[in-house]
Amino acid sequence: MERSEIVRMTRLLCQAPGTSGREDGAAEAAEALLSPLGRVERTPLGSVLCHVCKGEPGAPHLMLEAHLDQIGMVVTRVEKDGFLRVANVGGLDCRLLPASPVTVHARQGRYHGVIASTPPHLSTGKEKPLKMEEILVDTGLSGEKAKELFAPGDPITLDGEFAEMENGLMLSPAQDDRVGCVAVIAAAMMLKDRAPKCRVTVCLSAQEETSGYGAGTAAFALAPDMALLVDVSFGDGFGVKEWECGTMNGGVEIDLAPAVNRPVFDRLRELAREKEIPHQIHAMGGRTGTDTDIVAASGRGVRCGLLSIPLRSMHTAVETVAAADVLSAARLMAEFAWEVEQ
Repeated sequence: MERSEIVRMTRLLCQAPGTSGREDGAAEAAEALLSPLGRVERTPLGSVLCHVCKGEPGAPHLMLEAHLDQIGMVVTRVEKDGFLRVANVGGLDCRLLPASPVTVHARQGRYHGVIASTPPHLSTGKEKPLKMEEILVDTGLSGEKAKELFAPGDPITLDGEFAEMENGLMLSPAQDDRVGCVAVIAAAMMLKDRAPKCRVTVCLSAQEETSGYGAGTAAFALAPDMALLVDVSFGDGFGVKEWECGTMNGGVEIDLAPAVNRPVFDRLRELAREKEIPHQIHAMGGRTGTDTDIVAASGRGVRCGLLSIPLRSMHTAVETVAAADVLSAARLMAEFAWEVEQ
């Protein structure tokens, strides 16, 4: 698979809206990519499943997983002056929000807006960062018209254009974790061209940013023997300690944590070395903060491996990822599936 295909799929998925619990737009975009690969369905919570390979009789069942939802906000109240009061959906840094462009996804359509801010001319320089309950969205509408168009529960996404930067980097909102979804889909495409012995199901899960319920319920329903999960990690750059991050363009991170199955980790590392797939090793002493924590405990237990893609500016509208690292993750998952026998 070429890097250009990774870029194309990332652009497609990142431009589709899908905050936690409201993933329909992103799910539809993902289904368009997955439908040529196998039977596609949605779970009751909105996760997208694709049954890619049936496998040989008695062969293990491998789930490839990444989360489909993105961070954002939700309207909680329409004020008399037309401004929208909001709550966060997932982890947002309120310091970065003032003057940010947003889109409100109402029942009648999409509406551009901006998060209200104080002009620098009027600032004393002593103001404290706003709390989420103080954040307001301005859509330019009067109170009367805003109450006609908007209602509590309408999702809001951070605006940002997809762009290709130098050195093979991609810039866009929602790359957490649409690049994980792209890696999973790319691996499934490779497996469709050369079928493995094991059964393979793709799961692009809902609600990771708020609960992990999408992955947990999907894993319970599928009951896989093993799962490879893909999420993002901190990429090297401003404000990140060297020992806490991965290197951009350094390859996929192979993670080790209590929820990660040690034999699965060992084989992923061996395969990366044998197949000369660029990779990095990252060890954690507690919870991973990913769907791995809930999938590993599903049913009678699932043997999990965790792969991470380094990302800069996490949970902002300018998330940055190296396309080559996404491709490394896809290649490693495919190599693992091709050799799974028990």
